[in-house]
Amino acid sequence: MIKVILIDDEPLARSILVEYLSQDPSVSIVAECGDGFEGVKAIQQHQPDLLFLDVQMPKLTGFEMLELVENPPAVIFTTAFDDYALKAFEKNAIDYLMKPISPNRFKQAFEKFKLNFAKPAAEPTPNYEAVIHQEESKLDRIVVKTGTQIKIIPVPQIKYLEAYDDYVKIHTPDGLFLKNKTMAFFEKHLDEQTFVRIHRSYIIKVDQLARIEPWEKDSFVAILITGEKLNISKSGYARLKQMIGI
Repeated sequence: MIKVILIDDEPLARSILVEYLSQDPSVSIVAECGDGFEGVKAIQQHQPDLLFLDVQMPKLTGFEMLELVENPPAVIFTTAFDDYALKAFEKNAIDYLMKPISPNRFKQAFEKFKLNFAKPAAEPTPNYEAVIHQEESKLDRIVVKTGTQIKIIPVPQIKYLEAYDDYVKIHTPDGLFLKNKTMAFFEKHLDEQTFVRIHRSYIIKVDQLARIEPWEKDSFVAILITGEKLNISKSGYARLKQMIGI
């Protein structure tokens, strides 16, 4: 049996997919989810072979949900919008379906999945990382998973970011959170008028800076309004000076 999960906040959209999928006796719909939070739990519980995943949902978008899933299953994206770099999706997902989904278009996408599913040697898990933020010029929130909990961190709440092996530590007034991303990713996707990389290990929110003090020979340290001290590299000092006009 092919285990399928439907994740879409629109009941009508899910019901259309149920109708199409019910015509195939090899399919078992193991869960229907109305948001990304439910979707993450359902994927962990059922380990499906295929997701039909809505791109734009409240609470968590389809892309944010995928970030929280280790080794995500095959995905067919569904969307009512045509401005999500669909050609990029096509390279990284099984397919994408524009709503309203026609029977013929559904059949085409599902047959494409079944051709891959039937292969004796499984294809490598698609890497959605290249498209998850394809259309996001700047981040306005970061979704993290802490144990079984999912937390949404508004970017304005961030004090600073710190490199930590394969992760980034996100320092906020509510505590410290880990995100499996790179510092280069955040440097690119955070507002450069608000955040500046002062060191290979640190990106700070400029309004958190209290002062800059000398530190050893030809080096400096950033003192935050919380009293925390962060090293500043030479290139970071140049960027910081340019940003704050000193």
